[in-house]
Amino acid sequence: MSDADKEAMIAELRKGSYLPRENVPNSLLLNPAPPAPGAAAMARDEEAAQAAVALIGTPRWEQAKIDADLFTPAVTGTFSCAAGFTISAATTPKLQHLLLKSMMVFGLSTYPTKMKYQRPRPFMENGKPTCTPDQEDVLRKDGSYPSGHSAIGFGTGLILAEVVPDRAAQLVARGRAFGDSRRICNVHWLSDVEEGRVVASAVMARLNAEPAFAADLAAARAEVAAARGSLPVPDCARENAALGS
Repeated sequence: MSDADKEAMIAELRKGSYLPRENVPNSLLLNPAPPAPGAAAMARDEEAAQAAVALIGTPRWEQAKIDADLFTPAVTGTFSCAAGFTISAATTPKLQHLLLKSMMVFGLSTYPTKMKYQRPRPFMENGKPTCTPDQEDVLRKDGSYPSGHSAIGFGTGLILAEVVPDRAAQLVARGRAFGDSRRICNVHWLSDVEEGRVVASAVMARLNAEPAFAADLAAARAEVAAARGSLPVPDCARENAALGS
Protein backbone atom coordinates (compact mmCIF):
# COMPACT_ATOMS: atom_id res chain seq x y z
CA MET A 1 0.00 0.00 0.00
CA SER A 2 1.35 3.44 -0.92
CA ASP A 3 1.82 6.26 1.58
CA ALA A 4 -1.09 8.09 -0.07
CA ASP A 5 -3.33 5.05 0.35
CA LYS A 6 -2.31 4.76 4.01
CA GLU A 7 -3.12 8.41 4.64
CA ALA A 8 -6.48 7.99 2.91
CA MET A 9 -7.33 5.00 5.05
CA ILE A 10 -6.33 6.82 8.25
CA ALA A 11 -8.45 9.82 7.27
CA GLU A 12 -11.42 7.55 6.59
CA LEU A 13 -11.03 5.75 9.89
CA ARG A 14 -10.73 9.04 11.76
CA LYS A 15 -13.99 10.28 10.24
CA GLY A 16 -15.76 7.12 11.38
CA SER A 17 -14.30 6.92 14.89
CA TYR A 18 -16.66 6.24 17.79
CA LEU A 19 -15.14 9.08 19.80
CA PRO A 20 -13.92 12.51 18.74
CA ARG A 21 -10.31 13.03 19.71
CA GLU A 22 -11.20 15.33 22.61
CA ASN A 23 -13.26 12.57 24.24
CA VAL A 24 -10.57 9.88 24.02
CA PRO A 25 -9.10 9.11 27.49
CA ASN A 26 -5.97 11.17 28.10
CA SER A 27 -2.97 8.85 28.14
CA LEU A 28 -0.96 11.37 30.16
CA LEU A 29 -3.19 10.54 33.11
CA LEU A 30 -2.37 6.84 32.70
CA ASN A 31 1.29 6.61 31.68
CA PRO A 32 4.20 7.53 33.94
CA ALA A 33 7.32 9.01 32.38
CA PRO A 34 9.27 6.43 30.33
CA PRO A 35 12.25 4.76 32.00
CA ALA A 36 15.21 7.06 32.46
CA PRO A 37 18.71 6.22 31.19
CA GLY A 38 20.56 4.15 33.76
CA ALA A 39 17.42 3.18 35.67
CA ALA A 40 16.59 -0.45 36.44
CA ALA A 41 13.48 -0.15 34.28
CA MET A 42 15.62 0.98 31.34
CA ALA A 43 17.98 -1.95 31.87
CA ARG A 44 14.93 -4.21 31.69
CA ASP A 45 13.89 -2.57 28.41
CA GLU A 46 17.38 -3.01 26.97
CA GLU A 47 17.50 -6.66 27.98
CA ALA A 48 14.11 -7.26 26.32
CA ALA A 49 15.33 -5.48 23.17
CA GLN A 50 18.43 -7.70 23.03
CA ALA A 51 16.21 -10.77 23.34
CA ALA A 52 14.12 -9.48 20.43
CA VAL A 53 17.16 -8.95 18.18
CA ALA A 54 18.10 -12.58 18.78
CA LEU A 55 14.83 -13.59 17.06
CA ILE A 56 15.67 -11.98 13.69
CA GLY A 57 14.82 -14.39 10.89
CA THR A 58 12.83 -16.77 13.09
CA PRO A 59 9.12 -17.63 12.64
CA ARG A 60 8.32 -15.21 15.48
CA TRP A 61 10.08 -12.41 13.57
CA GLU A 62 8.08 -13.27 10.45
CA GLN A 63 4.85 -13.13 12.45
CA ALA A 64 5.89 -9.74 13.76
CA LYS A 65 6.15 -8.53 10.16
CA ILE A 66 2.56 -9.62 9.56
CA ASP A 67 1.35 -7.97 12.75
CA ALA A 68 3.05 -4.71 11.77
CA ASP A 69 0.57 -3.93 8.98
CA LEU A 70 -2.24 -1.73 10.30
CA PHE A 71 -3.05 -0.05 7.01
CA THR A 72 -5.17 -2.56 5.15
CA PRO A 73 -8.59 -3.99 6.04
CA ALA A 74 -6.90 -7.40 6.33
CA VAL A 75 -5.50 -6.34 9.73
CA THR A 76 -8.58 -7.82 11.39
CA GLY A 77 -7.73 -11.21 9.94
CA THR A 78 -4.70 -11.47 12.21
CA PHE A 79 -7.17 -12.34 14.99
CA SER A 80 -8.91 -15.10 13.04
CA CYS A 81 -6.92 -17.96 14.54
CA ALA A 82 -7.58 -16.76 18.07
CA ALA A 83 -11.28 -16.34 17.27
CA GLY A 84 -11.56 -19.75 15.65
CA PHE A 85 -13.09 -18.41 12.44
CA THR A 86 -12.11 -16.12 9.57
CA ILE A 87 -12.70 -12.43 10.28
CA SER A 88 -13.06 -10.30 7.16
CA ALA A 89 -15.32 -7.89 5.32
CA ALA A 90 -16.71 -10.83 3.36
CA THR A 91 -17.32 -13.28 6.19
CA THR A 92 -18.20 -11.01 9.15
CA PRO A 93 -19.04 -7.52 7.80
CA LYS A 94 -20.57 -6.19 11.02
CA LEU A 95 -17.64 -7.38 13.09
CA GLN A 96 -15.24 -5.95 10.51
CA HIS A 97 -16.99 -2.58 10.77
CA LEU A 98 -16.81 -2.62 14.57
CA LEU A 99 -13.12 -3.45 14.68
CA LEU A 100 -11.94 -0.99 12.04
CA LYS A 101 -14.01 1.81 13.53
CA SER A 102 -12.53 1.13 16.98
CA MET A 103 -8.90 0.88 15.92
CA MET A 104 -8.45 4.59 15.32
CA VAL A 105 -9.65 5.35 18.85
CA PHE A 106 -7.12 2.97 20.37
CA GLY A 107 -4.33 4.30 18.17
CA LEU A 108 -5.02 7.99 18.76
CA SER A 109 -5.28 7.40 22.51
CA THR A 110 -1.51 7.04 22.86
CA TYR A 111 -0.56 10.35 21.26
CA PRO A 112 -0.63 12.76 24.21
CA THR A 113 2.12 10.70 25.86
CA LYS A 114 3.97 10.07 22.57
CA MET A 115 4.08 13.77 21.79
CA LYS A 116 5.21 14.80 25.27
CA TYR A 117 8.16 12.43 25.56
CA GLN A 118 9.16 11.69 21.93
CA ARG A 119 11.08 8.66 23.14
CA PRO A 120 13.64 7.27 20.66
CA ARG A 121 12.93 3.76 19.43
CA PRO A 122 15.16 0.74 20.07
CA PHE A 123 16.56 0.55 16.52
CA MET A 124 17.65 4.17 16.85
CA GLU A 125 19.66 3.23 19.94
CA ASN A 126 21.02 -0.23 19.08
CA GLY A 127 21.44 0.13 15.31
CA LYS A 128 19.96 -3.30 14.67
CA PRO A 129 17.47 -4.14 11.87
CA THR A 130 13.72 -3.75 12.12
CA CYS A 131 11.14 -6.00 10.48
CA THR A 132 9.76 -2.99 8.57
CA PRO A 133 12.76 -1.11 7.14
CA ASP A 134 10.51 0.83 4.77
CA GLN A 135 8.82 2.46 7.77
CA GLU A 136 11.94 3.52 9.65
CA ASP A 137 12.00 7.12 8.41
CA VAL A 138 8.45 7.65 9.66
CA LEU A 139 9.09 5.83 12.94
CA ARG A 140 12.11 8.01 13.72
CA LYS A 141 9.77 11.02 13.85
CA ASP A 142 7.07 9.29 15.90
CA GLY A 143 7.55 8.82 19.65
CA SER A 144 8.06 5.27 20.83
CA TYR A 145 6.21 5.54 24.17
CA PRO A 146 3.62 4.12 24.47
CA SER A 147 3.00 1.79 21.55
CA GLY A 148 -0.02 2.59 19.42
CA HIS A 149 0.19 -0.89 17.86
CA SER A 150 0.03 -2.39 21.33
CA ALA A 151 -3.01 -0.29 22.24
CA ILE A 152 -4.73 -1.31 19.00
CA GLY A 153 -3.87 -4.98 19.34
CA PHE A 154 -4.81 -5.29 22.99
CA GLY A 155 -7.96 -3.24 22.49
CA THR A 156 -9.00 -5.40 19.54
CA GLY A 157 -8.47 -8.50 21.65
CA LEU A 158 -10.69 -7.02 24.38
CA ILE A 159 -13.46 -6.21 21.90
CA LEU A 160 -13.32 -9.67 20.36
CA ALA A 161 -13.44 -11.24 23.82
CA GLU A 162 -16.83 -9.55 24.26
CA VAL A 163 -18.01 -10.77 20.87
CA VAL A 164 -16.77 -14.35 21.37
CA PRO A 165 -16.58 -14.78 25.17
CA ASP A 166 -15.81 -18.50 25.04
CA ARG A 167 -12.53 -17.56 23.27
CA ALA A 168 -11.73 -14.66 25.60
CA ALA A 169 -8.41 -16.03 26.85
CA GLN A 170 -7.16 -16.81 23.34
CA LEU A 171 -8.25 -13.42 22.00
CA VAL A 172 -6.74 -11.32 24.79
CA ALA A 173 -3.55 -13.36 24.56
CA ARG A 174 -3.44 -12.69 20.81
CA GLY A 175 -3.90 -8.98 21.45
CA ARG A 176 -0.98 -9.11 23.87
CA ALA A 177 1.19 -10.95 21.32
CA PHE A 178 0.19 -8.46 18.60
CA GLY A 179 1.63 -5.66 20.71
CA ASP A 180 4.73 -7.64 21.66
CA SER A 181 5.40 -8.06 17.95
CA ARG A 182 6.52 -4.43 18.03
CA ARG A 183 9.25 -5.32 20.52
CA ILE A 184 10.19 -8.30 18.34
CA CYS A 185 10.36 -5.88 15.38
CA ASN A 186 12.92 -3.74 17.28
CA VAL A 187 10.70 -0.66 16.99
CA HIS A 188 9.32 -0.51 20.55
CA TRP A 189 10.67 -1.04 24.04
CA LEU A 190 8.97 -3.49 26.37
CA SER A 191 7.62 -0.67 28.54
CA ASP A 192 6.13 0.98 25.43
CA VAL A 193 4.17 -2.20 24.76
CA GLU A 194 3.07 -2.61 28.37
CA GLU A 195 1.84 0.97 28.69
CA GLY A 196 -0.04 0.65 25.40
CA ARG A 197 -2.10 -2.08 27.04
CA VAL A 198 -2.90 0.20 29.97
CA VAL A 199 -4.20 2.89 27.63
CA ALA A 200 -6.24 0.35 25.66
CA SER A 201 -7.98 -0.81 28.83
CA ALA A 202 -9.10 2.72 29.64
CA VAL A 203 -10.28 3.31 26.09
CA MET A 204 -12.25 0.07 26.15
CA ALA A 205 -14.08 1.18 29.29
CA ARG A 206 -14.93 4.50 27.62
CA LEU A 207 -16.12 2.82 24.45
CA ASN A 208 -18.48 0.58 26.40
CA ALA A 209 -20.27 3.72 27.61
CA GLU A 210 -20.80 4.96 24.04
CA PRO A 211 -24.27 4.06 22.64
CA ALA A 212 -23.08 3.75 19.03
CA PHE A 213 -20.31 1.37 20.06
CA ALA A 214 -22.67 -0.68 22.21
CA ALA A 215 -25.12 -1.01 19.33
CA ASP A 216 -22.44 -2.10 16.87
CA LEU A 217 -20.99 -4.52 19.44
CA ALA A 218 -24.41 -6.12 19.88
CA ALA A 219 -24.85 -6.36 16.11
CA ALA A 220 -21.44 -8.00 15.69
CA ARG A 221 -22.14 -10.45 18.51
CA ALA A 222 -25.46 -11.43 16.92
CA GLU A 223 -23.83 -11.79 13.49
CA VAL A 224 -21.16 -14.14 14.79
CA ALA A 225 -23.60 -16.15 16.91
CA ALA A 226 -25.89 -16.71 13.92
CA ALA A 227 -23.17 -17.63 11.42
CA ARG A 228 -20.41 -19.12 13.52
CA GLY A 229 -21.09 -22.75 12.61
CA SER A 230 -20.75 -21.97 8.91
CA LEU A 231 -17.83 -19.51 8.99
CA PRO A 232 -14.59 -20.71 7.40
CA VAL A 233 -11.89 -21.88 9.79
CA PRO A 234 -8.38 -20.53 9.04
CA ASP A 235 -5.26 -22.64 8.73
CA CYS A 236 -3.38 -21.72 11.89
CA ALA A 237 -0.42 -24.09 11.84
CA ARG A 238 2.13 -21.42 10.91
CA GLU A 239 0.83 -18.83 13.37
CA ASN A 240 0.51 -21.32 16.21
CA ALA A 241 4.08 -22.45 15.68
CA ALA A 242 5.35 -18.85 15.57
CA LEU A 243 3.53 -17.81 18.73
CA GLY A 244 3.97 -21.08 20.58
CA SER A 245 0.20 -21.54 20.78
